[in-house]
Amino acid sequence: MSQPTGTMEEDARALLDSQRRAFLRDGPPDIRRRKAALARLRAAALTHRATVAEAISVDFGHRSRHETDLMEVFGVIQSIDYLSRNLARFMKPERRHVGLFYRVGRAYVEYQPKGVVGVMAPWNYPFSLSLIPLATALAAGNRVMLKPSELTPRTSEAMQHMLAGIFTPDEVSIVLGGPEVGAAFSALPFDHLLFTGSTDVGRKVMTAAGGNLVPLTLELGGKSPVVVARGYAGERTLDSIVFGKLANSGQTCVAPDYALVHEDDLAAFVEGYGRAVARAYPAGPASDDYTSIVSDRHFARLQGLLDDARGRGAQVTAVGARPESAATRPRTLAPALVLGAGDDAAVMREEIFGPILPVRPYRTLDDVIDYVNGRPRPLALYYFGEEDADCARLLRLTASGNVGINNTMIHVAQDDLPFGGIGPSGMGAYHGPEGFRTMSHARGVFVQGRWNLPRLLRPPFGRLVERALAVTLGKR
Repeated sequence: MSQPTGTMEEDARALLDSQRRAFLRDGPPDIRRRKAALARLRAAALTHRATVAEAISVDFGHRSRHETDLMEVFGVIQSIDYLSRNLARFMKPERRHVGLFYRVGRAYVEYQPKGVVGVMAPWNYPFSLSLIPLATALAAGNRVMLKPSELTPRTSEAMQHMLAGIFTPDEVSIVLGGPEVGAAFSALPFDHLLFTGSTDVGRKVMTAAGGNLVPLTLELGGKSPVVVARGYAGERTLDSIVFGKLANSGQTCVAPDYALVHEDDLAAFVEGYGRAVARAYPAGPASDDYTSIVSDRHFARLQGLLDDARGRGAQVTAVGARPESAATRPRTLAPALVLGAGDDAAVMREEIFGPILPVRPYRTLDDVIDYVNGRPRPLALYYFGEEDADCARLLRLTASGNVGINNTMIHVAQDDLPFGGIGPSGMGAYHGPEGFRTMSHARGVFVQGRWNLPRLLRPPFGRLVERALAVTLGKR
């Protein structure tokens, strides 16, 4: 932000007013200006790549630069390239059908920028979950105010420095601050607000935005299940589950939250999971490739989930190579399996957001469907098995955000797919054409042709109206 003149809330409101005036003054940017903005953002993300990786590692306590490059920078560049490549198609008005009585008119939908978009980004992927919504909003022709998480302050400062070098405050600005600033930010009268974070905070954001009737996109979370079909607890399956569960040490909204494994495969799954963890992290949780937990509070919460599970009779086992090495690095939690946890255990009720995987056996697919449907709809659903009748039945009878079949998390990297939850896991979607449309207003336009048939149906009503109604509605 520019130099503060009052309270943080007053400054944020003044910034919003400034961006809106600039939007109204300059009008919607053409495709050339939008592509230029995306190109600047792309170049800056690559230029500041090392600085961002270092900042994220400091904020977390430790995170591999390779993980940041793969899970954050790569996604940002891929999204920008996708938006730039498809922007002309997205911006093109869509022709729509005209009813019989309205010929020779024509109808179309044009997608116009909403104006000023607010983006509230989380801490778990602070770079990509800030810049991908930012790029989407810019592609749609909007101005943007970004509120990153206070839990990753160095990353926020690095992004603020990066964006200030390529955009004016009237184009893109970052608002820094803690929860009180976030609450004030969510209550601003944006033209659209996108929030990524927990379901509990999402409810508060929705309430605050409702005061100004601000349209919302909520990217939340929940307990995303991974279902392993009978006979599929092999190395390929387990390597994929370990990747999804332990990337960013499980601090991922679409990470598998719990596993449903056929009872005949339970022993093989448990043994194979430990081997897969060891293959991914042969040096153990002290490995340079393994990420720390973001804060003392989150680390204590995860320890509390394990203690609660043990206290309720569940079996908790640290797995992989040298799990004891976790103690040599602050806020590092060894990968763990939890067996026998009841539905009353906190680890089965709360979104885990850490390297802990509860495993529950099942007998039939009906058991799986009933279990998944008995809980809030998740952000992701994963299935390992054949694309057969059972797979189709699971997908038909359950609801979730996106689905991964024989993979975990990779659906998020498919730029042409929408990404979003349902119910408690989210509202609305972005990525793909849906992202551009989320950040745009779909304005319908009808152009009357030279021959105006509806003109003949105006008062005074006579035989022509009677005939037209009879053709359309039938005789009285």
